[in-house]
Formats: sequence, structure tokens, C-alpha cells
Amino acid sequence: MRSAACAAFVGLFLSAPARAQISDDSVKIGVLTDQTGLYADAAGPGAVEAVRMAISDFGGKVGGKPIVMVDADHQNKADVGAAIARRWYEQENVDVIVDFANSAVAFAVMELTKQKNKAMLISSAGSSDLTGKGCSLNSVQWTYNTYALANSTARALVKEGAKDWYFITVDYAFGHALRNDAVRTVEKLGGRVVGEVRHPLNSMDFSSYILQAQTSKADVIALANTGGDLANSIRQAQEFGIGKGKQKLAAFLMQTSDIHAIGLQAAQGLQLTTAFYWDLDDKTRDFTARYFARTKKRPTMVQAGLYSAVTNYLKAIDKSGTDDGPKVIAQMKTMPIDDFFARNATLREDGQLIHDMYLVQVKTPAESKGAWDYEKLIQVIPGKEAFIAAEDSACPLLKK
Repeated sequence: MRSAACAAFVGLFLSAPARAQISDDSVKIGVLTDQTGLYADAAGPGAVEAVRMAISDFGGKVGGKPIVMVDADHQNKADVGAAIARRWYEQENVDVIVDFANSAVAFAVMELTKQKNKAMLISSAGSSDLTGKGCSLNSVQWTYNTYALANSTARALVKEGAKDWYFITVDYAFGHALRNDAVRTVEKLGGRVVGEVRHPLNSMDFSSYILQAQTSKADVIALANTGGDLANSIRQAQEFGIGKGKQKLAAFLMQTSDIHAIGLQAAQGLQLTTAFYWDLDDKTRDFTARYFARTKKRPTMVQAGLYSAVTNYLKAIDKSGTDDGPKVIAQMKTMPIDDFFARNATLREDGQLIHDMYLVQVKTPAESKGAWDYEKLIQVIPGKEAFIAAEDSACPLLKK
């Protein structure tokens, strides 16, 4: 009996330090996103609700400590985002910052996260450089990146015979990365870029850009933008008759919220790549139904991905017994990732989650069964094909 009691005491003693490593007696999650701008529908308040839902489903505690959430709007300004992150880290004891919606903001916060030895879960910022040359032990890119989107969509269109491409690109880090990744795939498969133009973030008038693209006679007018910019460019392209003749539109980052805003009449027929297809199986339909009950909207891929990222982050804290940023990220890389969002996925050393992507086509109004029924599945793209191979990555962490 004594030995059994002693063993029990030792076990209790050894488990105590792990519990004690939860800093400030809570795990605090900061949701930093675009809540009022052109990415607010795709991420925004819906991303905040996805995190709230993940915390609730986890039970509200991890390691015996409460999970707390704060959120803020970075207004798509890197300096504003960095200032919020600094305050959260230095004054409000935030352990991890999630979402982002804007790659420039994500890059600004990434440097601060490394300095403060915290953690980042990137869902809606897409630049492939975040897990490429800018990769970090403190961060993961969970949902997608520009390479996976551009590579998958461009490959499908080139195989259909689209050889000449004209790019309309939003002029900041995300747009540049999306354009560069698409061009790499197009040229690798024998296509060519016959022209391109850049536009400011949050533009309203795309007529001159579209006219130049139309005049180029390119097979594909490629839109390396998203959110409100994408919606405006597609609507105005339709006014010029693009998509009805030989010229095709390619939307590299188009989400359910974008199709909803644009309408099926304008968006019908577009092929695009997504990280989440709501009608894939019972698991995706169940999550979508529960999310819809909260928001009255279907989740975008970045909102679904954020729920998955936060849930797996909390699992890693529970397993490791600490909320130390790099240690939690390291723990996540050893865990099996298999949920409604990511099937048999792996979190690579560069912080990129490798998982299946989905090539879908926007339905015609006649094909749609009602509101939010917008896409039909064309092809499941295995993660190893969608994301850049480790040997081709610029991430120093993969060069060891």
C-alpha cells in the first residue's frame, strides 16, 4: 500500500509542473482580423464566431485553466495590426494571435511574435512567403496559401487549353504572391503571360484594367485579388461581356461569401480552388449546419479552417501541458491532424498544413437548390500535389 501511495504521489508531483506551465492562469486567444473592410465577409466577425465556437466545443477550459478570447479590427493596416499585437502581448497576456485576413498585417505581427516568443495561427492571410522564406517556429499557416490556390486553378485551366494569360493583381504582398505562384505554374506547363496590370487595394473602378485585359486577346484574364476587389472586378468584367466568349475569367481566391455577394448570374461557371467544401460528407455538413445556426451564413474556407486550427492548438496545449508558443507549435507538428476540415493532414516543419484542396465550379442559377448552394465539386486535389514540395520551398527550416 505504501508503494502504491508513493507512486500516486510521485505521479501527482510530476504532473503538477505541466499544469503550472499555463501562464497567467488562462489561455488567451486574440482574433486579429478585418472586421469592417473588404475581407470582413470572408473572415471578419464570422472568424470571431468560429473561434468562439471552437472554445465552446472544447469545453471552455484547457489544462484546467479558462480559455479567454479578445478580438480587434486591424483595418487592413500593418501598423495598426502590429500595435494591437504589441499591446496584446505586452499588456494583456495574449498567448496566440489568430486569423489575420491580410498578409501585410501577418508579416508585421510575425516579427513581433518571434520577439515575444508567442504563437500565431494564420488562416486567412495567404502569401506563400509566410511559410516560405518568412517561415517561423512560432507560426502555422493552416487553411491555404497562394501557391496551393494558384497552382491548382492554373493547372486545371492550362490543361483545358488556356495558354495566354493576362493578370489583374492587387498591389500588395498577397496579390504579388498569388500572381507569382500562378505565373510559375502557367509557364511550367507551357503557357505564357501576355500582359498584366496592378490595382490599389479596395478599388471600385476596374473598367480600364478590364478593357486592357480584353484587348490583349488572352485566353484567361486572371484575377489575383479577393474580397470586395474580386467582386467588383467580376461584376464589371461581366458588363464587358467577358466569360461569354472565348476569354475566361480565373478567380484564384474566391470564397462562398464572394459568390454570395456577386450572385450566381455573374459568377456562374467560374472554376476555383478552395480548402473547404461544405457538402463533402456528413462531417462537413454537420459543422456547416452548426455554424449556420449561429451566423445565418455558410462558413467560408478560412472560417472553417480557423475553427480547426484553434481546436488543434488547444489539443496541443492539453497534450504538452504548456502554452509556451514555440513548444505548442512543436507539439502540433507531432500530432495527427484529422477532422472535418483536414483529413489525414500533416503539419510540416515550415508551419504549412498539408491537406487536400478542392477544385469546384460555381453553379448556374438553375443548378442551385437555394441560398448558399453555390458550388459543385469537380476534383479533390491531394495535399502533396496542391502545396509546394518541401525540397522546392524557400523555408530555411526545411534545409536542415
